[in-house]
Amino acid sequence: MRTKALFIALAFASICFAKNIKTVVLTTNPEMHCTGCEKKIKDNIRFEKGVKSIKTNLEDKTVTIEYDADKTTVEDIIKGFKKIKYEAREVQKEDTLKTYLPKNFVSR
Repeated sequence: MRTKALFIALAFASICFAKNIKTVVLTTNPEMHCTGCEKKIKDNIRFEKGVKSIKTNLEDKTVTIEYDADKTTVEDIIKGFKKIKYEAREVQKEDTLKTYLPKNFVSR
C-alpha cells in the first residue's frame, strides 16, 4: 500500500513539475555565414533566460533553439539576438519547403 501511495505521489509530482520545452527555428540578418558568426550566436544566446540548447546550421543559415516556454518566449529570444546586433525571425514551414524544393517544382 505504501509503495502504491509513493508511486502515485511521484507521478503527480512529475506531472506538476514537467517543463514546457518548445523548439523554434530562426534565421538571422546578417546571415550566419561562418564559424565566427556561429560562435557569437551560441556564446551569447545561451545566456538568455529559459534557453536549453542551441544548434546552428551554416548550410541552411538557421539557428534551432530549445527553450522552456514557462520562462521565455520566442519574442524574448529574438530580443536577445538584437543585443548582439542580429535581427532574427522565425522560420515558417512554408519557408523550409521553399528552401528544399526545386524552383521548377509544380505540385499536382
